[in-house]
Amino acid sequence: MKLVSACLLGVRCRWNGKRRAFRKVVALSGREVLIPVCPEQLGGLPTPRVAQEIVGGSGGDVLDGNCIVLNRKGEDVTENFVRGAREVLRIARMFGIGVFVGKERSPSCASKYIYDGSFKGKIVEGEGVTTALLRRNGIEVISEEEL
Repeated sequence: MKLVSACLLGVRCRWNGKRRAFRKVVALSGREVLIPVCPEQLGGLPTPRVAQEIVGGSGGDVLDGNCIVLNRKGEDVTENFVRGAREVLRIARMFGIGVFVGKERSPSCASKYIYDGSFKGKIVEGEGVTTALLRRNGIEVISEEEL
């Protein structure tokens, strides 16, 4: 049993509200139980929503209070991201799950790469807020690209 970013299974929870299933993740669902979660929705953000990026760091920096998550309008959505990450961790603990499959480049679920916070499409090394919290609690995180 694994947790998985719900968007990877085609759930319409992506920031733009569009559906995009990833074949490898859908195929994995035929072999084992996957529990879909969307940290951003669990944190209280709507779908669709304004694009968001971590500004000035990575997911761990957000958790430590050293940087924030802003949306393209300049609104601080950090608390929504932290709240959603905590809910995903609670679900993982509830089901005794040790692996999360996240969406790469997501400010919540990325495991290796995120956008740099400039909203110009520049990608940098880093992890999402949920990924950082899960890793701090001993949960393995991989991306859809690593399946």
